[in-house]
Amino acid sequence: MSEPLRRVVVVLNPNSTGDGPDNARGLRDELAVTAPDLPVELVETERAGHAEELACDAVRAEPGTLVVSASGDGGYHEVVNGVITAGRGAAAVLPSGNANDHATATQERPLAEAIRDAATAGVSTRIDLLEVSGSGRTRVAHSYVGAGITPVAAAALNEHDLDAVKESLLVAKAFWGYRPLTITHDGTDIDIDSLVFANIDRMGKYAQLSEGSAPDDGKFETLLIPHRGKLRLIAEFLRVLSGRHEYRSRSTPYEFRTHTPMPLQLDGEVFHVDAGSSVTVRCLPLALQTVA
Repeated sequence: MSEPLRRVVVVLNPNSTGDGPDNARGLRDELAVTAPDLPVELVETERAGHAEELACDAVRAEPGTLVVSASGDGGYHEVVNGVITAGRGAAAVLPSGNANDHATATQERPLAEAIRDAATAGVSTRIDLLEVSGSGRTRVAHSYVGAGITPVAAAALNEHDLDAVKESLLVAKAFWGYRPLTITHDGTDIDIDSLVFANIDRMGKYAQLSEGSAPDDGKFETLLIPHRGKLRLIAEFLRVLSGRHEYRSRSTPYEFRTHTPMPLQLDGEVFHVDAGSSVTVRCLPLALQTVA
């Protein structure tokens, strides 16, 4: 690590219906055996957004702190933003959600092993982040930024174990009441059904965004589905599910202007931008220190 790893703070939601609390305790107990000189502290969130505050305070309080989020992608989103706000420290996710997109794309071994190696041999890594600016605010995303129906439908699919028929029915239901969005990009008005920026190769358990992309290559992938009617939209989304939709890699920022209020999804968390806002999405190369 850039700073020697001196302690681990595990952030968990005590009221989670998932495996977060049990996984957090399991990580603490395992590290007590494999890295006995490494302090491990469990801290509990009390409200939405609290994980971000806890992460920021933890890394500011002591150099060499790794903040682990025992959560899914949304909880990790808060922790990453807290670490970035603090301007120091490192973050990692202990996958305890439903889809666990980020962990699936980036973790090649159990987290406890990676932390042990960081503590004993200083082994760490860095990954890119996506930065989103709009309506006077800026946040980062560890995995994806989405506008339109694709992130909404992907989130709905994540909540179910489905066969192909049920998947199609759920997608049709989600899309039935959807209305297209209008943005201005490079001076051209575009009616879109979906616009996704991704730092990993998939979104949700089902949506395959790209092949060969990496979270540390200094680029992000863009996937645009222009509005062409509901039946065409369903067909396009099914192409995304099968990994057959066209995408483009870019290292330069993507800028657009909204025509109406628009909710963006950052790692599944909502980021509201106003009508007439200028929105910029850019890659922050190797901005986050982590263990993998």
